[in-house]
Amino acid sequence: MLSRLSRPRALLLCALPVLALLAAAAFAPLPFTIAVPGSTADVLGTDKGRPVITISGAPVRKTGGQLRMTTILATAPRTEIGLGEVARAWFRSDRAVLPHDSVYPQGKTDREIEKRNLGQMRASQNSAVAAALKHLGRSGRGVEVELHLADVGGPSAGLLFSLGIVDKLAGDGEGGDLTGGRVVAGTGTITPDGAVGAVGGVSLKTQAAARDGATVFLVPKAECDDALATRPDGLRLVPVTTLADAVTSLKALGDGARVPSC
Repeated sequence: MLSRLSRPRALLLCALPVLALLAAAAFAPLPFTIAVPGSTADVLGTDKGRPVITISGAPVRKTGGQLRMTTILATAPRTEIGLGEVARAWFRSDRAVLPHDSVYPQGKTDREIEKRNLGQMRASQNSAVAAALKHLGRSGRGVEVELHLADVGGPSAGLLFSLGIVDKLAGDGEGGDLTGGRVVAGTGTITPDGAVGAVGGVSLKTQAAARDGATVFLVPKAECDDALATRPDGLRLVPVTTLADAVTSLKALGDGARVPSC
C-alpha cells in the first residue's frame, strides 16, 4: 500500500535528482575552450630580431605605417573548463566560449596539435607569397620571399602577409605606403588566387587590434556581423573577399575616397 505524499514533499523529492545533476555539472569538466584577445605583430617589422618579410631578387621599398596580424589566445588543449568558468566568460565581451573540437582536433596529442598548427602556418605563408606575386604580376622564379613569425600557428595571417609583400614591393603604386601611414590590422586566410576566407575569433581580434593602436581592421566579409558585435570605439571595419579588395580599400583610404564598411 502506497502512502500519499504532501505536495511540498513531492516537489522536493522530484527536485533532488535535478539538484544532484546540477551539482555534478558544476564540478565536471565541459567540452569547451575559453579564448581571449591574443598578441598582434607588424608584418612590416621584425620578430625576435628578424624581419618578418625578407625579399630578394627585386628592389624593396622602405615602408611606413604598420600591418598588424592578429591572434587569439585559447586555453591549452587539456585544460579542464568547469561550469563556473563558462558562465563567467559567457557574459564578458573580452572572452569567448568555443566548442573544444572547433579549436583543437579531437583525439590529438598536444605535440600533434602544435605540428598541425605550424603546418597550417607554412601552407598559409606559401599561399600568401603566391597571391601577392600574382597580384603584382611578378614571377616567383625571379623574386624570393621568406616569411618569419615565431610562436604563431594556423592560417589566419595569410591576408596580412600578402599585403605586407605588396607594400614592400609596390606600396600604393604611386610612391606611397599601402597603409597610408596608419596602423592597419586584420585577419583572414588566403588562397594562391587571392581569395580571403573566414577564420573565427574576429570579435576578440578586433579588441587586440584596437589595444595595439590600429584604427582600421580588414575583416573577411562573411564575419562582419561577428566583428560588429563587439567593435571597439574608433576602429573602422573594412570587409574584404579578395586580396585585390583589400589593396583597393587601403588605397581608397589613403586618397580619402569612399571605402566599404561592415
